[in-house]
Amino acid sequence: MSYQHILLEEAGGVATLTLNRPAQLNAMPTAMVAEMIHALDHLRDARTSRCLLITGAGRAFSSGADLAGGELSSGDGPSDTGKVLESHFNPLLERLMALPMPIVTALNGAAAGAGCSLALAADIVIAGRSAYLLQAFINIGLVPDVGATWLLPRLAGKARATAMMMLGERIKAEQAESWGLIYKAVDDEALLPEARALAQKLAQGPTLAHALIRQGIRACLDSSLADALRLERDNQRLAGRTADFTEGVNAFMEKRPARFEGK
Repeated sequence: MSYQHILLEEAGGVATLTLNRPAQLNAMPTAMVAEMIHALDHLRDARTSRCLLITGAGRAFSSGADLAGGELSSGDGPSDTGKVLESHFNPLLERLMALPMPIVTALNGAAAGAGCSLALAADIVIAGRSAYLLQAFINIGLVPDVGATWLLPRLAGKARATAMMMLGERIKAEQAESWGLIYKAVDDEALLPEARALAQKLAQGPTLAHALIRQGIRACLDSSLADALRLERDNQRLAGRTADFTEGVNAFMEKRPARFEGK
């Protein structure tokens, strides 16, 4: 499958989606977002991969929406800066959240604005030590978007998220790790090997259970204990009907590694 602004490769159960506008620090025009939505829909429907790895080409993950492209402006009249969110960026985030497989981000370089939200929408984020997160909206008189006001307080807490969004300061990889924004920071040269190894491990796991875990975590962040217990019960019933559960139990009893097939 060929795209203009992204690369999508599938191998060994892992789909790797690379933002591929390195000369523009992977700034995202709407055409690029549309390609990502198409790629996610393909992965959802084809079920040929069991884990998604997202990274950026060149020296940045993504500098955010493509301001230079003029898509946030409407000429001399009042700008409707919410229109592109409604038509492109919000559907992208919703696709990521609903994807029935685990997602890993290999965070290389800057992840600013919408790029920050895209990076943190993954289940597990590994960052190179030179990488950083930035909510730069305040510097141009806008508010955080693409789910940032939902994601950041849940990951870093209200105080840190508020400061991050109001001060517009860079949060370096090791600080992001200490705040709980990402899983871990690694040396830059180790980033892709570690991220790929992790994605491969997840791709060999029980895919439905992974999907139920990612959905359950989000749901339970906003639910009562009683609702969380009911959801866990329902999800456990679904997981318990899979061939992967049967294989997992058999492997445990036979004292051997499980051979999950994502079924």
